[in-house]
Amino acid sequence: MNRTTLMNPAPVRRAGPPAWAGLVLTRVLLALAFLALWVFAASRMPTFVLPGPAKVWNALVALAQTPSFLHDVGMTTYRVAAGFLLATLVGTPLGLALGSSRVLARVFEPLLAVMNTVSSAIWAVFAIIWFGISNATTIFVVFMTAMPLILTNVWQGARNVDKQWIDLARSLRFSRARILFRIHLPSILPYFFSGARLAFGFGWRVSLVAETLGSSDGIGYRLRQAADLVQTDQVFAWTLLLVALMLALEGGILKPLERHLFRWKPL
Repeated sequence: MNRTTLMNPAPVRRAGPPAWAGLVLTRVLLALAFLALWVFAASRMPTFVLPGPAKVWNALVALAQTPSFLHDVGMTTYRVAAGFLLATLVGTPLGLALGSSRVLARVFEPLLAVMNTVSSAIWAVFAIIWFGISNATTIFVVFMTAMPLILTNVWQGARNVDKQWIDLARSLRFSRARILFRIHLPSILPYFFSGARLAFGFGWRVSLVAETLGSSDGIGYRLRQAADLVQTDQVFAWTLLLVALMLALEGGILKPLERHLFRWKPL
């Protein structure tokens, strides 16, 4: 260290606010802007068309005090979770199989395109015909909506596996099953989580359609009841509750699990 450095030390950089603080502030401001716009629009429309935030909150508090509230929330959560779990258990191995075999991909690609094209409302109609008014109706619709999304993403991930690793495994005389689980499976995890989060969001939305048409309880069923009675505040309350549940489960389970599995990746 020379004399000049001692006389003129480098300035100390002060650490700025963490990145998450700016993100939180931005989201809070966005939420406040949304509430302000909601209050402004509600003040210029009839209550049965657009109730204000205060009226919707009071409706949600009243609904939470009803005896059937926890049952309805629990049934919807159970149906979405069951359909999503089945979609994961079926879509992941099928996506791996299609991604590792060109023959299977050519055979089943048209079928996958058809499944991605059919609307969730059509699956709901089929489910009512096949299963009637039961839990299986909503579970089936969630499954048929989420499974193609997971399968497609896993398939694309398996197709992008580095061929050098596969050739190396074959030179070491790995079995086909071992190549799938030791090379393909770790490589497709980012694609799987991308498809799973998308499928989870779609699953929550289509559960409303299925419960509206083919259920005697659950959030979708209560939404239909409130809409039939023109109880718009309850419709908004159930909708906001569903969105809050979806965000809580995704932010509390899927995102932390994804961060834990990929903690080795640079930010």
